[in-house]
Amino acid sequence: MTRVLIHPHVLHPKRKLKLATVSLAGCFGCHMSFLDIDERLLDLLELVEFDRSPLTDIKTIGRCDIGLIEGGLCNAENVQVLREFRAHCKTLVAVGACAINGGLPAQRNQRDVGQMLRDVYGSHKGTVQGSRVPNDPELPLPLNHVHPIHEVVHVDYFLPGCPPSAETIWSFLIDLLAGRTPELGPGLIHYD
Repeated sequence: MTRVLIHPHVLHPKRKLKLATVSLAGCFGCHMSFLDIDERLLDLLELVEFDRSPLTDIKTIGRCDIGLIEGGLCNAENVQVLREFRAHCKTLVAVGACAINGGLPAQRNQRDVGQMLRDVYGSHKGTVQGSRVPNDPELPLPLNHVHPIHEVVHVDYFLPGCPPSAETIWSFLIDLLAGRTPELGPGLIHYD
């Protein structure tokens, strides 16, 4: 793939926008696709300042212009992180199937979460006799069902895929940074 440098003054002459990412209940595949834009990350650095992301060691959620969030909501901590992230992001983008519809983690919605935990921790093959469900205040409380993020907060854009490809993420971000409504043309949306 040929590297095309996009000059920052063409898209945003005044300042770099802040971009942050968060991963909730999912596989981190959407973040891997984001990182798969490869050397175009250098081009992106000309256009944005990264806040919390896999490219920084920032653990807190600061004010940002664009927030990319992958994963659904499976526990109380996910809900808290999502609400805080939404409060700090001008534009929130649900990235991937888990954020949009619960994805693969939502398969557990067919079962009673309490019974499932008892089965896994108490009687699953390989567990020590007398094992029980962990009950530590440090562990986030599981929700009865996995939820997509739009059920809890307002989402500005949905970027579908499992995961969306690097090319899809790149095209989406460049449109958004240029002030255009992102349009994903043929071949950019995959569900594999």
